[in-house]
Amino acid sequence: MAAKKSFPLRINPEVLAAMQRWSDDELRSVNAQIEYVLRKALVESGRVKLTQKVVTMVEEGESVLKDTPSSEK
Repeated sequence: MAAKKSFPLRINPEVLAAMQRWSDDELRSVNAQIEYVLRKALVESGRVKLTQKVVTMVEEGESVLKDTPSSEK
């Protein structure tokens, strides 16, 4: 697993509270939930190419920002 970088995040308290509730429902930490949502958005927006490996990584909460070459979008 790649090393993770720390990043200070300023966030609206209402958004943070909603993320906390969502992360509680998913049995994740708030940090893991935010990272999951960001990864999923990257895949859905086409910023990260979608492969079966990436789909599995997103589902399992792993980093998708690795080299994952694919002819698919």
